[in-house]
Amino acid sequence: MTNSSAPAQSPQIPRGAQGSADPRLRAWDGVLGDVAVLLPAYNGQADVDRTLASFSEDAPVHVLIVDDGSTPPIVAPALPNLTIEVLRMPQNGGIEKALQTGIDALAERGFRYAARIDAGDLSVPHRLAKQHRYLEANPQVAGLGMWTQVVTRDGKPLFMLTPPAAPDAIRRLRFYRSCLAHPSMMLRIDAVREVGNYRADYRSAEDLDLFLRLMERYDCANLPELGLYYELNEGGISATRRRGQVASTLRLQLRYFNALNLYDWLGLAKNLLHLVTPYRTLQAVKRGMYAPGAGH
Repeated sequence: MTNSSAPAQSPQIPRGAQGSADPRLRAWDGVLGDVAVLLPAYNGQADVDRTLASFSEDAPVHVLIVDDGSTPPIVAPALPNLTIEVLRMPQNGGIEKALQTGIDALAERGFRYAARIDAGDLSVPHRLAKQHRYLEANPQVAGLGMWTQVVTRDGKPLFMLTPPAAPDAIRRLRFYRSCLAHPSMMLRIDAVREVGNYRADYRSAEDLDLFLRLMERYDCANLPELGLYYELNEGGISATRRRGQVASTLRLQLRYFNALNLYDWLGLAKNLLHLVTPYRTLQAVKRGMYAPGAGH
Protein backbone atom coordinates (compact mmCIF):
# COMPACT_ATOMS: atom_id res chain seq x y z
CA MET A 1 0.00 0.00 0.00
CA THR A 2 1.57 3.24 -1.14
CA ASN A 3 1.04 6.85 -0.21
CA SER A 4 -0.14 9.46 -2.67
CA SER A 5 0.05 12.59 -0.53
CA ALA A 6 -1.20 15.80 -2.13
CA PRO A 7 1.59 18.18 -3.15
CA ALA A 8 0.32 21.12 -1.10
CA GLN A 9 2.97 22.56 1.19
CA SER A 10 2.48 22.39 4.94
CA PRO A 11 3.15 25.38 7.20
CA GLN A 12 6.82 25.74 8.07
CA ILE A 13 7.68 25.02 11.69
CA PRO A 14 11.25 25.28 13.01
CA ARG A 15 12.82 21.87 13.40
CA GLY A 16 14.09 20.69 16.75
CA ALA A 17 16.62 18.12 17.84
CA GLN A 18 16.78 14.77 16.03
CA GLY A 19 14.42 15.92 13.27
CA SER A 20 11.34 16.49 15.41
CA ALA A 21 9.26 19.61 15.01
CA ASP A 22 9.78 22.49 17.40
CA PRO A 23 7.09 22.21 20.12
CA ARG A 24 5.08 25.07 18.66
CA LEU A 25 2.65 22.97 16.65
CA ARG A 26 -0.53 25.00 16.57
CA ALA A 27 -3.99 24.74 15.10
CA TRP A 28 -4.45 27.11 12.17
CA ASP A 29 -7.23 28.15 9.82
CA GLY A 30 -7.87 25.68 6.99
CA VAL A 31 -9.93 22.66 5.99
CA LEU A 32 -8.19 20.38 8.52
CA GLY A 33 -6.65 23.16 10.57
CA ASP A 34 -8.34 22.10 13.81
CA VAL A 35 -7.50 18.38 13.40
CA ALA A 36 -4.31 16.65 14.57
CA VAL A 37 -3.33 13.01 14.20
CA LEU A 38 -2.45 11.54 17.62
CA LEU A 39 0.10 8.73 17.35
CA PRO A 40 1.57 7.18 20.52
CA ALA A 41 4.74 5.23 19.81
CA TYR A 42 7.21 3.08 21.71
CA ASN A 43 10.18 2.18 19.49
CA GLY A 44 9.24 0.96 15.99
CA GLN A 45 10.56 3.90 13.95
CA ALA A 46 9.91 2.10 10.66
CA ASP A 47 6.28 1.49 11.60
CA VAL A 48 5.85 5.16 12.52
CA ASP A 49 7.29 6.23 9.17
CA ARG A 50 5.07 3.83 7.22
CA THR A 51 1.93 4.86 9.09
CA LEU A 52 2.45 8.59 8.59
CA ALA A 53 3.32 8.11 4.91
CA SER A 54 -0.15 6.57 4.40
CA PHE A 55 -1.99 9.84 5.06
CA SER A 56 -3.31 11.34 1.85
CA GLU A 57 -5.46 14.44 2.20
CA ASP A 58 -6.19 17.50 0.07
CA ALA A 59 -5.14 19.76 2.95
CA PRO A 60 -2.07 19.90 5.21
CA VAL A 61 -2.08 17.35 8.04
CA HIS A 62 -0.90 18.08 11.59
CA VAL A 63 0.61 15.20 13.58
CA LEU A 64 1.58 14.81 17.23
CA ILE A 65 3.75 11.77 17.96
CA VAL A 66 3.93 10.97 21.67
CA ASP A 67 7.22 9.10 22.07
CA ASP A 68 6.70 6.93 25.12
CA GLY A 69 10.35 6.62 26.14
CA SER A 70 11.68 4.97 22.97
CA THR A 71 15.33 3.94 22.67
CA PRO A 72 16.58 5.43 20.41
CA PRO A 73 14.07 8.29 20.42
CA ILE A 74 11.47 8.47 17.65
CA VAL A 75 12.39 10.94 14.88
CA ALA A 76 9.79 12.83 12.85
CA PRO A 77 9.97 11.66 9.21
CA ALA A 78 10.18 14.29 6.48
CA LEU A 79 6.95 13.83 4.52
CA PRO A 80 5.12 16.14 2.12
CA ASN A 81 1.93 17.76 3.40
CA LEU A 82 2.61 16.78 7.03
CA THR A 83 3.64 19.03 9.93
CA ILE A 84 4.95 16.81 12.72
CA GLU A 85 5.85 17.39 16.34
CA VAL A 86 7.42 14.73 18.56
CA LEU A 87 6.52 15.05 22.24
CA ARG A 88 8.94 12.96 24.26
CA MET A 89 7.93 11.29 27.51
CA PRO A 90 10.77 11.09 30.07
CA GLN A 91 10.27 7.34 30.41
CA ASN A 92 8.01 4.57 29.20
CA GLY A 93 4.72 4.96 31.07
CA GLY A 94 2.28 2.99 28.93
CA ILE A 95 -0.20 3.92 26.23
CA GLU A 96 -2.77 5.27 28.68
CA LYS A 97 -0.40 7.96 29.97
CA ALA A 98 0.88 8.71 26.46
CA LEU A 99 -2.65 9.27 25.13
CA GLN A 100 -3.66 11.38 28.12
CA THR A 101 -0.58 13.55 27.64
CA GLY A 102 -1.25 13.82 23.91
CA ILE A 103 -4.85 14.95 24.37
CA ASP A 104 -3.80 17.65 26.85
CA ALA A 105 -1.00 18.82 24.56
CA LEU A 106 -3.35 19.13 21.58
CA ALA A 107 -5.84 21.09 23.68
CA GLU A 108 -3.07 23.49 24.67
CA ARG A 109 -2.16 23.93 21.01
CA GLY A 110 -5.73 24.84 20.06
CA PHE A 111 -6.85 21.70 18.22
CA ARG A 112 -10.49 20.61 18.42
CA TYR A 113 -10.19 17.07 17.06
CA ALA A 114 -7.73 14.22 17.64
CA ALA A 115 -7.53 11.54 14.94
CA ARG A 116 -6.17 8.36 16.46
CA ILE A 117 -3.89 5.87 14.75
CA ASP A 118 -1.25 3.42 15.94
CA ALA A 119 2.19 2.71 14.52
CA GLY A 120 1.93 0.01 11.87
CA ASP A 121 -1.64 0.86 10.84
CA LEU A 122 -2.42 2.62 7.55
CA SER A 123 -4.95 5.35 6.82
CA VAL A 124 -7.26 5.26 3.81
CA PRO A 125 -7.01 8.42 1.65
CA HIS A 126 -9.27 11.30 2.75
CA ARG A 127 -10.19 9.61 6.01
CA LEU A 128 -9.57 12.79 8.01
CA ALA A 129 -11.65 15.01 5.72
CA LYS A 130 -14.62 12.61 5.84
CA GLN A 131 -14.57 12.32 9.61
CA HIS A 132 -14.06 16.05 10.10
CA ARG A 133 -17.00 16.86 7.82
CA TYR A 134 -19.27 14.45 9.73
CA LEU A 135 -18.31 15.76 13.17
CA GLU A 136 -18.78 19.37 12.10
CA ALA A 137 -22.32 18.48 10.98
CA ASN A 138 -23.12 16.35 14.07
CA PRO A 139 -22.04 18.19 17.22
CA GLN A 140 -23.67 15.62 19.52
CA VAL A 141 -21.18 12.97 18.31
CA ALA A 142 -17.97 13.00 20.36
CA GLY A 143 -16.26 10.01 18.75
CA LEU A 144 -16.41 8.78 15.16
CA GLY A 145 -14.89 5.56 13.88
CA MET A 146 -14.78 3.84 10.49
CA TRP A 147 -14.78 0.32 9.12
CA THR A 148 -11.44 -1.44 9.43
CA GLN A 149 -9.63 -4.00 7.31
CA VAL A 150 -7.49 -6.26 9.50
CA VAL A 151 -4.27 -7.34 7.77
CA THR A 152 -1.11 -9.31 8.56
CA ARG A 153 2.30 -7.71 9.01
CA ASP A 154 2.93 -8.17 5.28
CA GLY A 155 -0.42 -6.63 4.28
CA LYS A 156 -2.42 -9.80 3.62
CA PRO A 157 -6.17 -9.22 4.30
CA LEU A 158 -7.55 -11.28 7.19
CA PHE A 159 -11.04 -9.98 7.92
CA MET A 160 -13.09 -6.79 7.80
CA LEU A 161 -14.64 -5.12 10.83
CA THR A 162 -17.95 -3.50 9.86
CA PRO A 163 -19.52 -2.31 13.14
CA PRO A 164 -22.88 -0.53 13.24
CA ALA A 165 -23.01 3.16 12.33
CA ALA A 166 -25.87 4.42 14.51
CA PRO A 167 -25.25 5.55 18.11
CA ASP A 168 -28.22 3.56 19.47
CA ALA A 169 -26.93 0.33 17.95
CA ILE A 170 -23.44 0.99 19.32
CA ARG A 171 -24.85 1.49 22.82
CA ARG A 172 -26.89 -1.70 22.57
CA LEU A 173 -24.00 -3.85 21.27
CA ARG A 174 -21.14 -2.15 23.14
CA PHE A 175 -20.17 -5.27 25.13
CA TYR A 176 -21.22 -7.91 22.62
CA ARG A 177 -18.81 -6.87 19.85
CA SER A 178 -16.11 -4.30 19.15
CA CYS A 179 -18.20 -1.39 17.91
CA LEU A 180 -15.48 1.27 17.79
CA ALA A 181 -12.02 0.56 16.32
CA HIS A 182 -9.78 2.78 18.43
CA PRO A 183 -7.10 3.56 15.78
CA SER A 184 -9.84 4.63 13.36
CA MET A 185 -11.44 7.16 15.73
CA MET A 186 -11.64 10.94 15.50
CA LEU A 187 -12.43 12.44 18.90
CA ARG A 188 -13.65 15.81 20.13
CA ILE A 189 -10.85 16.92 22.41
CA ASP A 190 -13.03 19.04 24.69
CA ALA A 191 -15.45 16.14 25.23
CA VAL A 192 -12.61 13.72 26.00
CA ARG A 193 -11.23 16.08 28.63
CA GLU A 194 -14.70 16.80 30.00
CA VAL A 195 -15.23 13.12 30.88
CA GLY A 196 -11.77 12.72 32.44
CA ASN A 197 -9.48 12.00 29.47
CA TYR A 198 -7.76 8.66 28.97
CA ARG A 199 -6.86 6.98 32.25
CA ALA A 200 -5.08 3.89 33.53
CA ASP A 201 -7.90 2.52 35.69
CA TYR A 202 -8.63 -0.24 33.14
CA ARG A 203 -5.29 -1.33 31.71
CA SER A 204 -5.34 -2.40 28.05
CA ALA A 205 -9.01 -1.37 27.82
CA GLU A 206 -8.42 2.39 28.02
CA ASP A 207 -10.34 2.88 24.78
CA LEU A 208 -13.52 1.12 25.93
CA ASP A 209 -13.32 2.96 29.25
CA LEU A 210 -13.18 6.29 27.42
CA PHE A 211 -15.96 5.43 24.97
CA LEU A 212 -18.32 4.34 27.74
CA ARG A 213 -17.77 7.61 29.60
CA LEU A 214 -18.28 9.60 26.39
CA MET A 215 -21.54 7.80 25.68
CA GLU A 216 -22.94 8.87 29.05
CA ARG A 217 -23.03 12.48 27.75
CA TYR A 218 -22.59 12.27 23.98
CA ASP A 219 -23.00 9.88 21.05
CA CYS A 220 -20.40 7.76 19.32
CA ALA A 221 -20.90 6.66 15.72
CA ASN A 222 -19.19 5.07 12.71
CA LEU A 223 -18.89 6.03 9.08
CA PRO A 224 -19.91 2.85 7.22
CA GLU A 225 -16.93 2.77 4.88
CA LEU A 226 -13.31 1.65 4.98
CA GLY A 227 -11.07 4.09 6.83
CA LEU A 228 -8.18 2.04 8.25
CA TYR A 229 -5.92 -0.93 7.62
CA TYR A 230 -5.24 -2.42 11.05
CA GLU A 231 -2.09 -4.50 11.39
CA LEU A 232 -2.54 -7.66 13.46
CA ASN A 233 0.80 -8.75 14.91
CA GLU A 234 -0.05 -12.13 16.44
CA GLY A 235 3.54 -12.82 17.44
CA GLY A 236 3.70 -9.67 19.52
CA ILE A 237 0.65 -10.30 21.68
CA SER A 238 1.27 -12.12 24.96
CA ALA A 239 -1.30 -14.21 26.81
CA THR A 240 -0.69 -12.12 29.92
CA ARG A 241 -1.63 -8.88 28.19
CA ARG A 242 -4.68 -10.39 26.54
CA ARG A 243 -5.95 -11.77 29.84
CA GLY A 244 -5.41 -8.38 31.45
CA GLN A 245 -7.42 -6.75 28.67
CA VAL A 246 -10.28 -9.22 29.08
CA ALA A 247 -10.21 -8.74 32.86
CA SER A 248 -10.42 -4.95 32.44
CA THR A 249 -13.28 -5.37 29.96
CA LEU A 250 -15.17 -7.59 32.39
CA ARG A 251 -14.77 -4.98 35.14
CA LEU A 252 -16.21 -2.36 32.80
CA GLN A 253 -19.07 -4.66 31.85
CA LEU A 254 -19.99 -5.14 35.50
CA ARG A 255 -19.81 -1.40 36.17
CA TYR A 256 -22.09 -0.48 33.25
CA PHE A 257 -24.18 -3.67 33.15
CA ASN A 258 -27.79 -3.27 32.03
CA ALA A 259 -29.79 -6.33 33.00
CA LEU A 260 -32.56 -5.35 30.56
CA ASN A 261 -30.22 -5.50 27.57
CA LEU A 262 -29.86 -9.02 26.16
CA TYR A 263 -26.56 -8.08 24.50
CA ASP A 264 -25.01 -7.15 27.85
CA TRP A 265 -25.68 -10.72 29.00
CA LEU A 266 -24.30 -12.15 25.75
CA GLY A 267 -21.25 -9.90 25.99
CA LEU A 268 -20.58 -11.03 29.54
CA ALA A 269 -20.72 -14.68 28.49
CA LYS A 270 -18.51 -13.95 25.49
CA ASN A 271 -15.75 -12.35 27.55
CA LEU A 272 -15.84 -15.09 30.16
CA LEU A 273 -15.29 -17.51 27.27
CA HIS A 274 -12.39 -15.35 26.05
CA LEU A 275 -10.63 -15.91 29.37
CA VAL A 276 -10.31 -19.64 28.68
CA THR A 277 -9.93 -19.64 24.87
CA PRO A 278 -6.47 -19.47 23.23
CA TYR A 279 -5.78 -16.24 21.33
CA ARG A 280 -5.14 -17.94 17.97
CA THR A 281 -8.41 -19.83 18.25
CA LEU A 282 -10.26 -16.57 18.76
CA GLN A 283 -8.60 -15.05 15.69
CA ALA A 284 -9.57 -18.06 13.60
CA VAL A 285 -13.20 -17.66 14.71
CA LYS A 286 -13.11 -13.94 13.82
CA ARG A 287 -11.75 -14.70 10.37
CA GLY A 288 -14.64 -17.06 9.78
CA MET A 289 -17.26 -14.66 11.15
CA TYR A 290 -16.04 -11.57 9.29
CA ALA A 291 -14.89 -13.18 6.06
CA PRO A 292 -16.59 -11.96 2.85
CA GLY A 293 -19.95 -13.64 2.43
CA ALA A 294 -20.21 -14.61 6.09
CA GLY A 295 -23.46 -12.68 6.40
CA HIS A 296 -22.38 -10.11 8.99
